[in-house]
Amino acid sequence: MCGLYVPTLGDIFVDGNRIGDYNRDEYYKLFSVVFQDIHLMPVSVSIAKNIALCREVEIDYKKLKDKIELAGLSGKMEQLPDGINSILVKSVHENAVDLSGGEKQKLALARALYKDGLFIVLDEPTAALDPVAEFEIYSKFNEIAGDKTAIYISHRLSSCRFCDDIAVFHEGELIQRGSHDTLLADSGGEYHELWNAQAQYYKE
Repeated sequence: MCGLYVPTLGDIFVDGNRIGDYNRDEYYKLFSVVFQDIHLMPVSVSIAKNIALCREVEIDYKKLKDKIELAGLSGKMEQLPDGINSILVKSVHENAVDLSGGEKQKLALARALYKDGLFIVLDEPTAALDPVAEFEIYSKFNEIAGDKTAIYISHRLSSCRFCDDIAVFHEGELIQRGSHDTLLADSGGEYHELWNAQAQYYKE
C-alpha cells in the first residue's frame, strides 16, 4: 500500500486509481508511516532534524514541539541539556545521547505526525513501550490521528479496541471484519479466541 513493493497479484487503489498510476514521489507524500524497524540519522544530526527530516532552517519548531508532545516524547526532551538540539548516537559522537527502544518508537511517531500525510500507517508502533506509555498513546489516538485515515497493525488485540473497523487476517486471508464488540460477540470466531487467549495474562 505504501508503494514500496509492486503487488505480484491484484491491484491496490487509492481514490479509485491504481497506485502505479500516481507519480511515485507525490504518492509517497500521502503516507506517514511508523515501521517496526526504526532508523535514526546519527552522525551530527539533532533530534529535531531526525524528526523533521529536513534542513534546520526549514523546521517549523512550533509544529515540531506539538508533535513531540503528542508522541509522548516531551518529557525526555526536557531532561536533555540541549533538548531537541541533542545529537544522536553516543557510539558515534562523544557528546551525543542514546534513546531507549521505546523513546525511538516515540521519535518515529513524532516524525510520522510531523510529516502530516493523509494516511497514517502504524506497524506495531508500541511494541517497545512499557504498558503505561502504551496506554497513553492509545488514550489519545483519536487526537493523534485527527482527520487522517489511520491504519493500525498489531498482534496484541488489547491495542485494537479503540479502532473503528478491525480486519482479522489468517494465513494471508481476511477472515473477519467489524468492531471490537461485534468480533468479540462471535464466540466461534478467531478474534474471540485470540482475545481470550491473550486476556488470560492480564487476569489473576
